[in-house]
Amino acid sequence: MNFFKQWGRFMMHGAKAHAQWEIQMSANILGSRKRVAVLLMLLVPIILGGIVFADQMGGAIPDILGGKKAYSPAFYSTGIFIVSILIGLGAGLITGCIGAGGGFIIAPALMSAGIKGILAVGTDLFHIFAKAIMGSIIHRKLGNVSVPLAVVFLIGAIIGATAGGILNRVLYELNPVLSDTFITTIYALMLGFLGFYAMYDFLKARKSGDAGDAHGGGHGGKAEGAELGGLPRKLQSINIPPMVKFDFDFTPGGRSISWVFLVLSGALVGLAAGIMGVGGGFLTFPIFVYMLGVSSMTTVGTDIFQIVFTAGYASISQYAVYGFIFYTLAMGMLLGSLIGIQIGAMVTKVVPGITIRGFYAMAVLAGFVNRFFALPAKLGEMGVIDISKGTGATLDTIGIWAFFIVIGGFGVWVIGTFFKNIAQLKGEGEHA
Repeated sequence: MNFFKQWGRFMMHGAKAHAQWEIQMSANILGSRKRVAVLLMLLVPIILGGIVFADQMGGAIPDILGGKKAYSPAFYSTGIFIVSILIGLGAGLITGCIGAGGGFIIAPALMSAGIKGILAVGTDLFHIFAKAIMGSIIHRKLGNVSVPLAVVFLIGAIIGATAGGILNRVLYELNPVLSDTFITTIYALMLGFLGFYAMYDFLKARKSGDAGDAHGGGHGGKAEGAELGGLPRKLQSINIPPMVKFDFDFTPGGRSISWVFLVLSGALVGLAAGIMGVGGGFLTFPIFVYMLGVSSMTTVGTDIFQIVFTAGYASISQYAVYGFIFYTLAMGMLLGSLIGIQIGAMVTKVVPGITIRGFYAMAVLAGFVNRFFALPAKLGEMGVIDISKGTGATLDTIGIWAFFIVIGGFGVWVIGTFFKNIAQLKGEGEHA
């Protein structure tokens, strides 16, 4: 039982760390006129292309997206662009308000909307890369990036991302349903474990009267990771040269760890990015701090660094060149998430932390129910279980409705709370 509690805390810290990255990237983009101008220019092809080519492509794309042939449409109807904005808005509201990774719901949301799993993964990964490359402030974070640590880590990340991308593509070529089933299973397992732990954490906090910190508290502080736990001590004591040195600013003489553990960690992060399309940032922070013993300040800088390259490499080399990226969806999600994150972050000023923690648990569990209820129909199509098409379709529909009702209800509540308290929020902004 203690192992599962530790693993749950591990995942929660990762989700919160990734949300902090998302919030920072959003602030960087919207806080710069040049970056906003770039975003608007990226949206021009979608708007013009949607008007010019929508009629010609409208009849062909749904069949292509639903079949085995890969296709990378840059333009589609205005309707699907609006849906992508709403999906990004929902994820952004969760990220900004809850302070834990709302990006986990994007791929399940896209799959629920009828997009093939591999296309949802590639598109989500590209959306993360676009956000990273536009919002990155690596030049301001160079003092917190251990270049040797990052370079060795990225060797493993590239290997892992390549393996993840190849695995997804091979499964898709064998059978598109098998590919969807694999991706659905991975998401169901991850969201299920994280969701049940988050609900346990919420009920425990409510019982003890702990309101909690919506944004996860001090994972950005210098102290975290300064004191080594048992596992980091053991790993750092294993001398398999060459040893990579880091954290000279935090401990006398710095620390060192074997390149083997960095490559293995990078491979795990890259594999997750390649398979799930999540950028890998949600794993980097807990692995670095709680397993490798890297200080949180160095971890934050290195995490920003690795997301740019891991997401960029995986999205372009493993998905874009094979036609598994839907540009219109990616840009719509980026636009929606930027707006949602800002609204959500402001709402945290007027909503109790315990309420936010409860909503996070519900949102993640909704994603779990969505993917779990989608599995029977897919397993039935593959002949793994004996289930009628009608029953499978009914379960899938229940999962879809449950998911969008919870996420939609949460979104309405957050936006309603924002407008209800806009005068108070405006006053706080003026005094800030």
